[in-house]
Amino acid sequence: MESLKKVDHSAMTVNQVIIIALNILAFVLNLPWLTGVVTAVMLLGALLGQPGFGFIYQFALKPAGLVKPHLLLDNPEPHRFAQGLGGLFMLGGTLALFSGFSVLGWGLIWVVAALAALNAFGGFCVGCFIYYWLTRLGLPGFSKTPPAGTFPGMRPKEAVSDER
Repeated sequence: MESLKKVDHSAMTVNQVIIIALNILAFVLNLPWLTGVVTAVMLLGALLGQPGFGFIYQFALKPAGLVKPHLLLDNPEPHRFAQGLGGLFMLGGTLALFSGFSVLGWGLIWVVAALAALNAFGGFCVGCFIYYWLTRLGLPGFSKTPPAGTFPGMRPKEAVSDER
């Protein structure tokens, strides 16, 4: 329990909703370059250990009081892995779009949007589930286990103080 950190799930939810919205916009308006922007932001966020579009939450939505922090004791590593994995799927989709394989490209983009929606609205993170599964297999670099009483990939239930 001592290795768990306060993780702001509001920042992650905002990130996921923006990913969904931008991917839908890219599809509807047929803007493959926008999928490239989403890809870059997701991969950069994974490298920095932050939700890629978390800056919108941090510097606009949270200060304006439009979205309140939702701090949970959790492991940030599975979420970083999930964002990186999503970013790789986005990269594959974007490269496919620019290579003329539009069905494959949009298919990969829609997989990311669907899994982001499952996480944002259903509280289940497939990338986190994969991370915890890789931990169980003893794969090097994967060492975290789900918070006590939490099914792997599900959002932890107990909130901590909402103040930072």
